[in-house]
Amino acid sequence: MKIIDTVSFFLQNYQPTISFLKEYYKRYPSVFHEYFSYHCKDTEERHDLSIKKYQDSWSSIQCVHDLINPLIQDVVQKYEEEYRVQFPVEVNLIVGSYGSNAYTHRQIIPNVTFALEKLSPEPEHLRTIVAHEFGHATQNILTDKEGMKWERMNWNSPMTWLNQEGAATHFSRKIVGGLHPSVYFSFNNHGYEWFEFAKKNEDEFLLAFAKDYTSLSAQTIFSEWFSINGGKKFGHSRLGYYIADLFFQDQVIKLGERDAITAWKDDNFIRNAEVWLSQRTGLNKNSMELL
Repeated sequence: MKIIDTVSFFLQNYQPTISFLKEYYKRYPSVFHEYFSYHCKDTEERHDLSIKKYQDSWSSIQCVHDLINPLIQDVVQKYEEEYRVQFPVEVNLIVGSYGSNAYTHRQIIPNVTFALEKLSPEPEHLRTIVAHEFGHATQNILTDKEGMKWERMNWNSPMTWLNQEGAATHFSRKIVGGLHPSVYFSFNNHGYEWFEFAKKNEDEFLLAFAKDYTSLSAQTIFSEWFSINGGKKFGHSRLGYYIADLFFQDQVIKLGERDAITAWKDDNFIRNAEVWLSQRTGLNKNSMELL
């Protein structure tokens, strides 16, 4: 594992100008190509807004920067001990433009990026989001070892997303135990209301998700159920992550942890996931086909 710390340059040389930000991005082209391609808009308007926000975020960015390296090392060690995995990846620490807080790259054994301006400086919050992202990498590594035919993977299926996010949430709960359940979804102390709403209304929005699955495009489903900018149906975004956790925990009960982690290598995985959704909602399983 190699940690690429771009934040030291940012903190040491920062000027509140777009020209400085462009210089910063150009110093790490591959890192920011991924970021601006999939996780944040690369516009002058966006960068202007970021410059206005950095002053309020400055002490938090510094605190996260001081904490995150040893936390990454600690989380990685726990994964190695618990799951016998090694991480031949790059871990990028950046200051972004208030887009995604953290993500794995679009690779089989994925690199990981953390955008420090979006992270809570509380150590257990940081530890949890680090464990979540390395959970994605761990699932891929373990599945690859089981002979996954990656060329067959339907990356654009919402059932694949449920599996990925459910697994990462499961891993983070295993690696960082004992926190309020909401922290494993929000990675801060602001998720209590979201979590209580999800628990109270899970049957209703599970049914809504199932109906969307049978009638809407994958991109529309992603925008509503998995994006921070979604949540128009129920007034709460990212409810797909709660559904993902329900799905994966049911898989663990049915298959056992190790087989649940690697179940998406099976040719009938998506169909099995559709059956699960039909059983949880009462919809006819024959209608579970994404248009």
